[in-house]
Amino acid sequence: FISEYPGGFLLLGAVFLCITGAEMIYTGLGSSGAVNIRISWGFVKIALVLNYFGQGAWVMMNLSSGYEMNPFFAMMPSWFIIPGIIIATAASITASQSIITGSFNLIGEAVSLNLWPKIRVLHPTRAKDNIYLPFVNWFLWISCSITVLIFRESSGMNMAYGLAINITELITTLLLAYYLLTKGINHRIVLLLLMAYLFIEGSFLIANLNKFRSGGWFTILITSVFFLVMFGWYFGRKLKNRYITFADLDKYLGLFKDLSKDESVPYFATNLVYIIRANRDDQVESKVIYSIFHKQPKRAKTYWFLHVDRVDEPNRFEYTVKQIIPGILIRIDFRIGFKIDPKINLYFREVLEDMVKAGEITLESSFDSLQKHGFQSDFIFVLIDRIMLRDVKLSGYENFILTLHLIVRQVGQPDEKALHLDATSTIVEKVPIIIDQPVSKRISRV
Repeated sequence: FISEYPGGFLLLGAVFLCITGAEMIYTGLGSSGAVNIRISWGFVKIALVLNYFGQGAWVMMNLSSGYEMNPFFAMMPSWFIIPGIIIATAASITASQSIITGSFNLIGEAVSLNLWPKIRVLHPTRAKDNIYLPFVNWFLWISCSITVLIFRESSGMNMAYGLAINITELITTLLLAYYLLTKGINHRIVLLLLMAYLFIEGSFLIANLNKFRSGGWFTILITSVFFLVMFGWYFGRKLKNRYITFADLDKYLGLFKDLSKDESVPYFATNLVYIIRANRDDQVESKVIYSIFHKQPKRAKTYWFLHVDRVDEPNRFEYTVKQIIPGILIRIDFRIGFKIDPKINLYFREVLEDMVKAGEITLESSFDSLQKHGFQSDFIFVLIDRIMLRDVKLSGYENFILTLHLIVRQVGQPDEKALHLDATSTIVEKVPIIIDQPVSKRISRV
């Protein structure tokens, strides 16, 4: 067939549209569960085969009817046209809901894995997997409206949709191969599986690339935008983290004690809370030391270091407490699964309640005039916004990544909102990533 009609290979691009829609079942994997998805797929598979076999049989029996006829509706008896349209419309609505919920799940997990800027995540129900992302919902509405205005006809959107699904399946195949390798599956078996699927999906991709001018360009454009957002966010954070330095807490323990008891320095807050990134108990970022001691001294009765560790286990939800200096310097480590909303303000309050019950701390105000009236201690959260100074010498690639990261950052939420901190008791300090800069040439006094 190919030798007599070489263009027949491009028919794979049209045949490929037959499988689109089936993949939307899996977008609800997070909320519906794997078992329900597997059971549903059995019914969907049978329905798809019967549907497309029936359309193919009708087309072969009615070749003289022309190519403009839609076999799906043409094969229906006249009395079933209206019910058929209603069923098709309901199916379209269901498919759109799958796209919406799938987008919520994918972006939500990408945020948890630090592959996407932090955005607002809402939980409409008690089920942790049922999430609502206002930004994504508005983005889908606007982008869908723009897509309709650009293409105006469904034929062009079919071209873009087919190529999008093809690229998605290729990426899924590569991810599956990587996952199998991490699980210790034999390399040869993984390679054979990868080659088989790449041959099939690569053939479809070559056929679908013919659709680039007819609408496939739109898929490449949208894919590129999403890639730039993820690329800029991930590698921008990686670049900034490269310049983070850590200080040994042992060198500053005496200073913490002295500042906490130094009555010549007014209280900045009774309890001063920092969100830190240091994984080790005996370290803290140099920027935190800079914020407490080197700028305006921040005297507090108790200093709290909160470390949030987002772990790969989706439902892990625990914390540990270490009193580095009893009553003065306390570190709390939260270990939270990537599917759990990081409501740090709420979790911190629960930790305080546990510590009060255990007799480890007291939440009474440190001021006598307030203490006798039952007032509790005040808390202030300090977030450090690390900014890269423009006089830092970076390569062209690093400057590009930094600029892209700053642009992408505008999409996401600030840390105080992402961590659900009380805005009335949170301050944000801007601290340069590199404080001490080497001076190549000093200015001369005349």
